[in-house]
Amino acid sequence: MATTQLLPGTLLPWFEHHGRHDLPWQHPRTPYRVWLSEVMLQQTQVATVIPYFLRFVERFPDLAALAAAPADALMAHWAGLGYYARARNLQAAARACVQHHDGQLPRDLQALMALPGIGRSTAAAILSQAWGDRHAILDGNVKRVLTRVFGIEGHPGVPAVERALWQLAEQQLQAVPDGRMTDWTQAQMDFGATLCTRARPACALCPLQQQCIALRDGRVAELPTRKAGKTLPEREAHALLADDGQGRYALLRRPERGIWAGLWTLPQADTHAGLAQWTLTGLGADLEQADTLTTISHTFSHYRLQLHVYRLRCSSRQRIGETAAGWFDRVQLAALGLPAPIRKLIDSL
Repeated sequence: MATTQLLPGTLLPWFEHHGRHDLPWQHPRTPYRVWLSEVMLQQTQVATVIPYFLRFVERFPDLAALAAAPADALMAHWAGLGYYARARNLQAAARACVQHHDGQLPRDLQALMALPGIGRSTAAAILSQAWGDRHAILDGNVKRVLTRVFGIEGHPGVPAVERALWQLAEQQLQAVPDGRMTDWTQAQMDFGATLCTRARPACALCPLQQQCIALRDGRVAELPTRKAGKTLPEREAHALLADDGQGRYALLRRPERGIWAGLWTLPQADTHAGLAQWTLTGLGADLEQADTLTTISHTFSHYRLQLHVYRLRCSSRQRIGETAAGWFDRVQLAALGLPAPIRKLIDSL
């Protein structure tokens, strides 16, 4: 690759004038805050992440606080961001750092990648932004930019294509001046997020338009190559909103695996008959006395759920026949991790 094809010489000046320099994890920019922001930003946009990040670091200001956090407090501060395994991995990694790394994130690529929930690109982003170390990143924004500028065919998730993109990303480091790795890492992410976007990229404003192969060939909309689409399967389930007429609701904690793992949510079953059986054994009540409340449509990564919700008034003196269960009022609900659609439903009542 000719030196003139390398991107830092063009993108770094663009970043100085158009990049994002006031994100909360940049002030102060510590390894912990960088790591937390990188994990939150996976599958989630910056505007959504910012308020969650600010609340999270106020409650869990450092690795030790995160490692020691009760599960309910952790999930209450994560609920609504989705992909809840990220929160569990954050805490598992924090505990590993307390146990094996003197309570600090290790300044080593392989050691970071050995921690739960930290892949190669996330580890590189932590090292380059927190310490200015010379490591390439390859998140979704960078993949999109590289495939368009260099005309790379094939879905970026295919191993051979991903290897080619990593090679390109590593080659760019040749042109990054000393002391500019933090800026270079942020510049790539900002450029992909604000100009070279997935839909409707601003090619007319792009500083790379003279060397972008996708723009030259009229293929910007085609690259990156999309993964072969498939229709998400539909699933149905049934849930019970049981209240005591005094503002308390019956909730169960979900298992540690599966959807909404570890969160508190409504009693739920795959079938109406299954929910009726739980209502009888769990509450000593008859589901036939319940009213149909609503149907919640919620999309997970692998399927779309239609959750039929019924409302039943019971006495909270009735002990729920489950170990991880209880009656909770609205003050208590605020301290629990609830799935966003369930919290929204309760808040709407």
